[in-house]
Amino acid sequence: MRMPTIWNQNKDVRPITSLFDDFLKNACCQPGEDERMMAMDVVEKKDQFQIKANLPGIRKSDVKVYVDGNDFVIEAQRRKEEKQENETTYRAERYQGNYRRVFSIPETWDVSNINANFKNGVLHINIPKKDAEPEKEITVS
Repeated sequence: MRMPTIWNQNKDVRPITSLFDDFLKNACCQPGEDERMMAMDVVEKKDQFQIKANLPGIRKSDVKVYVDGNDFVIEAQRRKEEKQENETTYRAERYQGNYRRVFSIPETWDVSNINANFKNGVLHINIPKKDAEPEKEITVS
């Protein structure tokens, strides 16, 4: 006779990768209550880092990129569209509000030479790497 079980293996067990994904999502870069994170790619190349952030429907004037202490910040705002008097909205699913991402600046970033441009709803940021300082031997006396 088979004993009944209260544990449904297919329903109650999440793959371990899902647990790691949840941890990584919550470990850093969490937006505030009234903010969302934009989708982005961060790529390291030989001499620079490249960030591409998707910001469709956002105007260039509503995008800010800046350094705040040891943080590199990307902010954007999708403004609420004005509703016309003679229209009825049946469904409004597009997010309207603030987007924000914050990165801790690693020592390898040359923050004085960052450049950014915004084209076709994609923010492109190039962050040059600092030249590696040569190893310095210290004489022990």
